[in-house]
Amino acid sequence: MDFWSPIFLSIQVTIIASISTFIVAVAVAWLMRRRKFKGKNIVETLLLLPLVLPPTVVGFGLLWMFGRDSWIGRLYESIFSSSIVFSFTAAVMAASVVAFPIMYQTIKSGFQSVDAELEDVAKVLGGNKYQIFRYVTIPLARDLLIVGYILGAARALGEFGATLMFAGNIPGVTQTIPTAIYLAVESGQTELALYWVLSMVFLAFFLLLLVQRKRTNK
Repeated sequence: MDFWSPIFLSIQVTIIASISTFIVAVAVAWLMRRRKFKGKNIVETLLLLPLVLPPTVVGFGLLWMFGRDSWIGRLYESIFSSSIVFSFTAAVMAASVVAFPIMYQTIKSGFQSVDAELEDVAKVLGGNKYQIFRYVTIPLARDLLIVGYILGAARALGEFGATLMFAGNIPGVTQTIPTAIYLAVESGQTELALYWVLSMVFLAFFLLLLVQRKRTNK
């Protein structure tokens, strides 16, 4: 088995998943932070549900929604002549779904920490919603936005169950470090699995160290 392939693939999946999830999480958190509407608690509970559900349940849900028997899966296959399931796209989607809740919750906390009076002053001075968001809200919530991104990236990096069910364990295509460790242990390649475990610990430690440094420097 190629040692570096799962590492490079994990980094690629993590980068794409974390960036795309961060954009969505920022948009949703900004819309939800102070908005009140009937059923808001239900909506937010649904958004956070992947945080507590077993990864296999998340993977099954993705299979049900985007598999070849679903209308989305059939539409995707008719356009791109390939299935979402067992593809690099599927690995990114699985990582994104499990990373979203922790990223969303942290970013939302960052937005809620911004003094509403400062935003109101900017509005009185003639700032529109976009200008207030860009020049007032984002700079004041920046630290928690960065922490949210790093934590989400760490969660995406360590994703296993949903990825295995939805994207499979195809070397060079969907085999990330966690799935490679699983296969190596199953096939009796304990030493190779150990090296992947150490690489995973190193990457996760590095990301969490960035979070701790960010909190310490606040």
